[in-house]
Amino acid sequence: MKYRVRHTTHYGYQDPVSLGHNQVVGAPRPHPGQQVSEAHLEIDPIPAVIARRRDYFGNSVTFFEVHEPHTELTVTIRFLVEVRPAQEYTASPPWERVMEQLVGNRAYLAERAFCFDSPYVEAGEDLADYARACLTPGRPLVEGVLDLMDRIHREFRYDPEATDLSTGLKEVLSNRRGVCQDFAHLQIGMLRSLGLAARYVSGYLLTTPPPGQPRLVGADASHAWLSVFCPPYGWVDFDPTNNLIPCDSHITMAWGRDYDDVSPVKGVVLGGGEQKVSVAVDVLPV
Repeated sequence: MKYRVRHTTHYGYQDPVSLGHNQVVGAPRPHPGQQVSEAHLEIDPIPAVIARRRDYFGNSVTFFEVHEPHTELTVTIRFLVEVRPAQEYTASPPWERVMEQLVGNRAYLAERAFCFDSPYVEAGEDLADYARACLTPGRPLVEGVLDLMDRIHREFRYDPEATDLSTGLKEVLSNRRGVCQDFAHLQIGMLRSLGLAARYVSGYLLTTPPPGQPRLVGADASHAWLSVFCPPYGWVDFDPTNNLIPCDSHITMAWGRDYDDVSPVKGVVLGGGEQKVSVAVDVLPV
């Protein structure tokens, strides 16, 4: 499937901002299941300074400074992308063997970086206990993670009012409510608590589903899911919000340890007072 995607973030400030330093994850990631043919970043007001780089995880990051006084800032990302269906994962090794390989095989040092705590994901015995009901001894990794994803989907309620960025995993686990970001962080924390490598993925979903198919939760906004490292396949994606393995309706933007590594737009400003932020996302099939 080919898609045209537009993501617009608009900031309105109560008072003029005299100086702004901002960072944008500004282009989708090419990978074996995704090909990017066009990508454009539009910023208004026009920045005085702009620089592009790849971060530690390989994401495309743009840094910019706005020096002129302004009461509005608009950042728009546009791109054309082709997404291929996911492969079938017919068999996978027992999850304990994968955990042992991550510890003992030096070839997996880069993947092992996703086994540790990060700003929004802290491992814990309560998370491990929840996961052990699905990742039982000797169970194939993909099968066990699919079961864990299904359990989260059944037992947790999607509730945009229940959490914010400051809500910790223990509270999400206790209250059984949250949004896609919470469910991705939660399952990542559970898997890391068992010594497995799991990373946070940000992206988009098809805005309007094909006729006869239900609209997925998370469309019209940035979406979040996770990947688990599983030899011999490499990284395998899972979407606990919608209880499925992402296919050609999921568009990958960036990945990292958690949301802090892949926030679409973040920065600091001098002045501005109160601010209002609005986000609009359109994902349209070509």
